[in-house]
Amino acid sequence: MPSPQPSQPPHAVFAMDPVHLPELFPPWLMARLTSLTRLEPALVVRDFADPAVAGALAEAEVLITGWGCPRVDEHVLSAAPRLRAVLHAAGSVRSLVAPAVWDRGIAVSSAVHANALPVAEYTLAAILLAGKDVFGLRERFRTEHVFPPPGDYAKVGNLGKRVGIIGASRVGRRLLELLRPFDFSVSLYDPYVDAAEATALGAALVPLDELLSTSDIVTLHAPDTPQTYRMLDRRRLSLMPDGSVFVNTSRGALVDPHALTDELVAGRITAVLDVTEPEPLPADSPLYKLPNVFLTPHIAGSLGNELERLGRTVVDELALLTAGAPLAHRVRQADLANSA
Repeated sequence: MPSPQPSQPPHAVFAMDPVHLPELFPPWLMARLTSLTRLEPALVVRDFADPAVAGALAEAEVLITGWGCPRVDEHVLSAAPRLRAVLHAAGSVRSLVAPAVWDRGIAVSSAVHANALPVAEYTLAAILLAGKDVFGLRERFRTEHVFPPPGDYAKVGNLGKRVGIIGASRVGRRLLELLRPFDFSVSLYDPYVDAAEATALGAALVPLDELLSTSDIVTLHAPDTPQTYRMLDRRRLSLMPDGSVFVNTSRGALVDPHALTDELVAGRITAVLDVTEPEPLPADSPLYKLPNVFLTPHIAGSLGNELERLGRTVVDELALLTAGAPLAHRVRQADLANSA
């Protein structure tokens, strides 16, 4: 009998904003990617309805997607009858993948775990700097040009600071790991975590109102879902102690923006905000100039050389796919109800 022919590598197509491609897949990683699949590196789809890409879609077995990818819906599936996997070199697939993708049994994978790492690192840095009152003391030093007297440092320092984490998401869990070497008192709110799991993660499980009222620093890591919309409303924000710090690297929709602005304008609390609602804020927003607000332009997630980590995740997933092994970071439709 003739020996069986080796299976051909799958046809793959990029679908994203091409500006991200060089950072997601630098030359060495692109070489590995092209060794695993039949791929035209110069073809990056921005519009699935473009007649020029019809031939590539008809052959595509794998879509390698990223930021700027159009929604993968019924029309795309009609144009790509051989499609069996969507490998997303970014975070959430909630807005990317239509129900028809799940209905057809197409495997979906995301690099959301890799994107969580720099967010947790940013948050750790924010917590450590906030605990030393770096943001406030920097503003004071810029205006007064003298060192504050020793008595003004009474509440400065990270020893025993109470850190409250809202959400044991991928970011929240990585942050809990990063906090372990420090002398913080850590509490956690997450309705899907029990006390034993919270203890294993290094935190005390508490109700949300208790977390807000007893934390020196509150950091938000819950997903943006209908259930979490405006979860931090005016009443809950008012529970935060005077002088406490609020860190948001999740989404602005989880917080009542008017209530937060009122608290910050009053100077009662301080905030480190990488996300807002709307995003970006209007040019006349007072948050741009408040001394108790440290505002950054949605940079906590993967940027620059961190994008390579997302690309590596996709290439590793593709290697598993071609070997017939289960994907390491497969997303299930049921997961979307409680995740970003």
